[in-house]
Amino acid sequence: MGHPLLELADRLWEGAEGIEGHHPVGFTGDLIDFGDGLAFLPSFANVTAFDTSEGLVLIDTGGFVISSMVHERIRGWSKSPLHTAIYSHGHVDHVFGVPHFEAEDGPPPRVVAHEGVNARFDRYALTAGYNGVINARQFQLPELDFPTDFRRPDETFRDRLDLEVGGERFELHHARGETDDHVWTWVPGRRVLCCGDLFIWATPNAGNPQKAQRHPRDWALALREMEQLGAELMLPGHGLPLVGAERVRAALSDTASLLESLCEQTLELMNRGATLDEVIHTVSAPQELIDRPYLRPVYDEPEFIVRNLWRLYGGWHDGDPSHLKPAPAAALAAELAELAGGAGRLAERARELATAGELRLAGHLAELALQAAPASASARSARSEVNRMRAEAEASTMSRGIFSWAAIEIPQEREP
Repeated sequence: MGHPLLELADRLWEGAEGIEGHHPVGFTGDLIDFGDGLAFLPSFANVTAFDTSEGLVLIDTGGFVISSMVHERIRGWSKSPLHTAIYSHGHVDHVFGVPHFEAEDGPPPRVVAHEGVNARFDRYALTAGYNGVINARQFQLPELDFPTDFRRPDETFRDRLDLEVGGERFELHHARGETDDHVWTWVPGRRVLCCGDLFIWATPNAGNPQKAQRHPRDWALALREMEQLGAELMLPGHGLPLVGAERVRAALSDTASLLESLCEQTLELMNRGATLDEVIHTVSAPQELIDRPYLRPVYDEPEFIVRNLWRLYGGWHDGDPSHLKPAPAAALAAELAELAGGAGRLAERARELATAGELRLAGHLAELALQAAPASASARSARSEVNRMRAEAEASTMSRGIFSWAAIEIPQEREP
């Protein structure tokens, strides 16, 4: 194929290499020049560049940590002024590169996004502390200062917007999926599809436990719409390009089928009156789809998508009446510890269960032991040990991040 990253994409698709060794979220690499004024830059969140006669059009612009690197690499490929930047959505790994181009001489660039992006930026400013905490946890960082200042769009749209720059047509389509402000871009003259994060070489990020609502059913509908385009090159927001109409169609179709199956199973159980506990332990992803090299649960997981569907359609109550107005967690833990013979016995049993491979049960008992006796060295070490084992047993970024955090951080008592 001529470029090492395209050759890697081919090996990943064929299963000759596993996506686990080339995680699509956080992957960086050399710019791919497809020729004829089209380039693709893997950079945590990818950037696609079109060099037109009127200037550059960028699909996404780089994250707040590495946007200067993105600018440098794009400038190594083209000196054309930035004409238009299109945000595929408002996540902070996609929207921070424009100021680097604005600092150059020349006419100011135009930023285009869905109308929901501004509300997202407002919410990020309100919850910057929370977002710093959960993203540090998710990506196993020591700390993270979440941004509160954003380059906002100059032009927004609701459902669809067609742009023409330098004789090149860009068709922008809104689709609720990973976010409510998501946009995918179709460039018909090139048969190029820029799908944003609607495909990321992994189980869709439709269930992230610590983030805002996702929309799996709408996501699947968007994938089906894109499937009909006949795209010959798909450039995703994370992961490597897909070359060839057959591969593009298969990737979109299989991802849609996975989401559709999870939606159908979950809604069927909900409509029968099942509790959340029943739903999450009954619904399962079709194994033949999860086994696809581009749908492995290395970032998000089907179980978390099911929980997000429950939150979307059923609210926060899980069907257990004791959870409607629960006792404080510490009070329940103290009562159970007394029944069990003390927090030390809970901690001991947690270790036994973990050693036997019963990691879910072990996690419950280790947490109860610590809640019942926060100062207990035995309870603290059991929580750390069990969660370390849980992290080691997980494949997804979401699970590893939370369990790794729990293995090293002991909750502090807070004033009521």
